[in-house]
Amino acid sequence: MSAAGNGTGGEPVFIPLGRPPEEPGHFGGPDAPISYPPQIRARLDADADEIIARYPQPRSAILALLHLVQAEDSCVTPAGLSFCAERLGLTRVEVAGVASFYSMYRRTPTGKYLVGVCTNTLCAVMGGDAIFDALRRHLRIDNDQTTPDDSITLQHVECNAACDYAPVVMVNWEFFDNQTPDSARLLADGLRFGPPPRPTRGGQLCPYRQTERILAGFPQDRQVDTAGAPTVAGLSAFHAGGPTSAPGGDSRCC
Repeated sequence: MSAAGNGTGGEPVFIPLGRPPEEPGHFGGPDAPISYPPQIRARLDADADEIIARYPQPRSAILALLHLVQAEDSCVTPAGLSFCAERLGLTRVEVAGVASFYSMYRRTPTGKYLVGVCTNTLCAVMGGDAIFDALRRHLRIDNDQTTPDDSITLQHVECNAACDYAPVVMVNWEFFDNQTPDSARLLADGLRFGPPPRPTRGGQLCPYRQTERILAGFPQDRQVDTAGAPTVAGLSAFHAGGPTSAPGGDSRCC
């Protein structure tokens, strides 16, 4: 905890620092593997060879390798940390330092679909907190927990640069835009009982571990359509000679 004055001469204000209280302080949990069996290790080694060959320095492949081991275990485990460290000539502490910095690397097992509700400022103002609470009650789980059937893991997510479609829910990092509590509940039911709905932008959903392989650098032929009318509204107005146009037709950014 750190303390600071509140600027009025009253009692100090205590500000908690460090990881969120719901985030585990370790990777993988008590049942997580500490090493890989030979057949899995051989498969991961072959994939790692391909990934590392893309970079001028092996350690530059650390983000991709973390996605690779997360595709194997659904989260970063002690086995995954050791694998990355060995392949890149790093220590486990160095790998863990990177994995703990980025929120996309998870510390506990993940369900088939990772459902993230943005509750940053704009999405929260537009209803993100209400959506998260509705999903938590509907699924009967708390933050960063998985449903008993392992279908959905629910978590808060930071801003995903989709404020023009707020409030946004992401499923395995695919966008579901302009959500409401009712539409989010229907989305969750589709994920659990099928058929899984198609994202607002992008290709058909695939399971979380398959998504992690894509992020590791093994892409599939997938539709990418991230810019819609709200995203380019300002640019369209500019080209149409809208409010940002200077008198006489000389369009300049104001």
